[in-house]
Amino acid sequence: MRRPWMLTAGAVLAASLAGCTGVADPGPSDTGTPSTSATPSASATPTPTPTAAPAEDLGPLVPSGDPVGVIGGLPAPWSIAPLADGSVLLSERDEARIVEDVAGNAVTLTEIGDVAPAGEGGLLGLAPLEGADGSWLYAYYTTASDNRVVRMPLSGTPGAHTLGPAEVVLLGLPRASTHNGGRIAFGPDGMLYVTVGDAGQRDLAQSVEYLGGKILRITPQGQVPADNPFAGSPVWSLGHRNPQGIDWAADGTMWAAEFGQDTYDELNIVTPGANYGWPVAEGFAGDGRFTEPIAQWATDDASPSGIAVIGDTVFMAGLGGERLWTITFDGRSQEWFPGAYGRIRDVARGPGNSLYFITNNTDGRGSPRDGDDVLYRVDLTKAA
Repeated sequence: MRRPWMLTAGAVLAASLAGCTGVADPGPSDTGTPSTSATPSASATPTPTPTAAPAEDLGPLVPSGDPVGVIGGLPAPWSIAPLADGSVLLSERDEARIVEDVAGNAVTLTEIGDVAPAGEGGLLGLAPLEGADGSWLYAYYTTASDNRVVRMPLSGTPGAHTLGPAEVVLLGLPRASTHNGGRIAFGPDGMLYVTVGDAGQRDLAQSVEYLGGKILRITPQGQVPADNPFAGSPVWSLGHRNPQGIDWAADGTMWAAEFGQDTYDELNIVTPGANYGWPVAEGFAGDGRFTEPIAQWATDDASPSGIAVIGDTVFMAGLGGERLWTITFDGRSQEWFPGAYGRIRDVARGPGNSLYFITNNTDGRGSPRDGDDVLYRVDLTKAA
């Protein structure tokens, strides 16, 4: 009987990973066997074309004016997914619902039945993939036995979108009550990138054979691209603790935000095959074996989740820090709205030069206010 990597490729993946050197054997685990929906493929070309990131040079940007509430009363929202037609979809972690903003109301598109919310797990990241020959919405979520990624056909018009039946893209990712990662996004290469937390198995973040503590890269159909840095493996980078934010600059540079433990949170430039040090290193370590972050913060000041790269600026949501951060590409950072809106979970580019962000005060770790949680929009302007 074949174990799933996803349904038919377990033997192929096991053989490929067995050939990796310098990696500790994780041994037996109750976190499930990671699986994709097809065997590793030499083709790295997805069928749909992802929505292109804006290419204009906007330079460094900062918020301008007060944020405006778009939709409130959201229970533990986790991910913002803007669509090409201007619509906005959101995930609700504990309710396992995907909702659409329709004139300030959260209209349910679907409720995913096998989501098993627990601690930090539940319905987490969303990523649309829209193309001339079909559109999909991808979702990352926690079940009773694993974390997984599915995709659903997406159709309709603003205010009347629909989602079809879900099909599995990636399953068997390690789960726990904390450190589930969960952010997904399509890169400029058309590949799907998936952040996976270490699920409490900190030492295994250094093992390519364990998919926790990693950023993964797969095709939209769930295959392993032939040009991944570890043959036959979806691993793109390793040595992560709990990465929850990824996005790309116009020049293709990949950025990622990561929760530290007790010392430093990080913002990194991610390159294929790079090792970011966890659990040996946290923040700037001066250890040549590991890639240093571009910026770091005390964990009380940031606890970063989602990021959005707009112009020459990384916008980063702060949960524990209860603020929005802007970071220039050379690592200089500035804080915005400290304490004003509570915990901030995700950010995304809004219409024109604006930014969406969602609060997360109802997630069990915040102090809910009247109307929480809220999707906000704030205008952006060129930095002085």
